[in-house]
Amino acid sequence: MSGHSHAKNIMHQKSSSDAKKGKIFNKLAREITVAAKLGSTDPASNSRLRAAIAEARVNNMTRDRIERAVKSGQPGGQNDKTTYEEIRYEAYGPGGSALIIEALTDNRNRTAAEVRTALSKNGGNLAETGAVSFMFTRVGEIVFPVGKISADAMFEAVIEAGGNDVESDEDGHYVTTSTEDFGPVRAALEAKFGEPSSAKLVWEPNMSVAVTGDAAETLTRLIDILEDDDDVQNVFGNYELDA
Repeated sequence: MSGHSHAKNIMHQKSSSDAKKGKIFNKLAREITVAAKLGSTDPASNSRLRAAIAEARVNNMTRDRIERAVKSGQPGGQNDKTTYEEIRYEAYGPGGSALIIEALTDNRNRTAAEVRTALSKNGGNLAETGAVSFMFTRVGEIVFPVGKISADAMFEAVIEAGGNDVESDEDGHYVTTSTEDFGPVRAALEAKFGEPSSAKLVWEPNMSVAVTGDAAETLTRLIDILEDDDDVQNVFGNYELDA
């Protein structure tokens, strides 16, 4: 293989990485803007905004970009007249999997068409509201970096704060709470350990489905396409991939 081809390959990989990072930043900025628009622009009194900014920092978004996103949600800001709608789609994916797709969009028809197309071209289809969500439980998820926090210290703090569970590995401490206790538990843990790397409500599957072979490859492609969509904020599934 020539050096020229290798260089082109590296350039392509960097371009793809930069494009993916750009999409992540756009989604984070949209969440920050919506959070600022729906509540106070002060993170101290707006838990949704505080969580969005924390996640943006973990993803290395610049302070300037974060501040611009907050200002966009203020009266008279760039997106003051733009109305974003939160939509949840329920779907069936390849291999008997179930999916919950959360979107934040200023055009419901466009987003619905894009999600439907992605599903239909990759072995999935939209489901009626409630057809899939009963397979999941809505919970709070708070993630702290491992850092100087031991698993034992985190476990004791979570129990004391009223959290449901915590799983610790080399990537972080993953705390789960009920939706009702999410705010108080997060506040208690923030006071003890500082700002979490992520704090949000998620859909946790009650049971997992093993997806293998060609179905696993198709499902992986489907998830990539959905997550690459500018309007899709989160994709949750009950699958365990085994390609």
